[in-house]
Amino acid sequence: MSSFRGRDVLSIREFSRADIERVLRAARKMVPIALGKKVSRSLEGKILGTLFYEPSTRTRLSFESAMIRLGGRALGFSGAEGTSVQKGESLADTIRMVEAYSDGIVLRHPQEGAARLAAEFSEKPVINAGDGAGQHPTQTLLDLYTIWDEKGGIEGRNVALVGDLKYGRTVHSLAYALAELGATLAFVSPPTLEMPREIVEHVKERGLAVRMTHHLEEVIHDADVLYVTRIQKERFPDPQEYEKVAGTYRIDTALLRDAKRDLIIMHPLPRITEIAPEVDRTRHALYFKQAFNGVPVRMALLDLVLGGGE
Repeated sequence: MSSFRGRDVLSIREFSRADIERVLRAARKMVPIALGKKVSRSLEGKILGTLFYEPSTRTRLSFESAMIRLGGRALGFSGAEGTSVQKGESLADTIRMVEAYSDGIVLRHPQEGAARLAAEFSEKPVINAGDGAGQHPTQTLLDLYTIWDEKGGIEGRNVALVGDLKYGRTVHSLAYALAELGATLAFVSPPTLEMPREIVEHVKERGLAVRMTHHLEEVIHDADVLYVTRIQKERFPDPQEYEKVAGTYRIDTALLRDAKRDLIIMHPLPRITEIAPEVDRTRHALYFKQAFNGVPVRMALLDLVLGGGE
């Protein structure tokens, strides 16, 4: 079994199936601690540096909550304002400075590849909390945990990824991981926002069925999981291109009449208009529980990386 202690977490593609399953099992054991029903001091005396160069609510707070629930502490920033970054300090120098103050670093950065660069400059483990349109491995792990926990497994499940599949880093990482775990995939997007070809080819190389369509109605009947993403205005080079596709898909109760009774709907949040508020009251809505799952999953990962726990 590969050791997690001191390991960088940069891309889900560096995780084997056994690695993923180990994190999922560890996360399940963390749920009572995440809920405050049990107490853990496994990371007492440890400090996590959280460097968020881009806005974040769920990821940053769930990492901080995870660290505190395990008896550790977190310090850092949630925007470069008021830091030496504004004076022109390089990422490499910031990383070198923060590693002197902490036992591990969580980094979110707008530049793709920033976390891998940071890992080269740090002797302490670096966890990628999102780098541009690149990777977001801990989001992928909490998404996998949500499906695994709700559905009792991932292999053979029909998972439809819906929305911005071109710029959405969450669906890029998730597609690779779901293929690794044997899910059947459907990619639903506007023509200009299709899943990148290399990801589609990777899934096919795994010998798995993959369906590509621009129409949500074509996959709603068979889906076990509907993973919905917002169309991300901030990733579009041209605002007019964004306006053409904004609001393409909207999940409402009328659409769900044709869905399986036990369909689960997931969303990495924040949502804008792609899921109607009326869906929140249905048995299908799982996105708020999914957001909570970020705490036990990140607790499991921090415990394995910083504490060497099981």
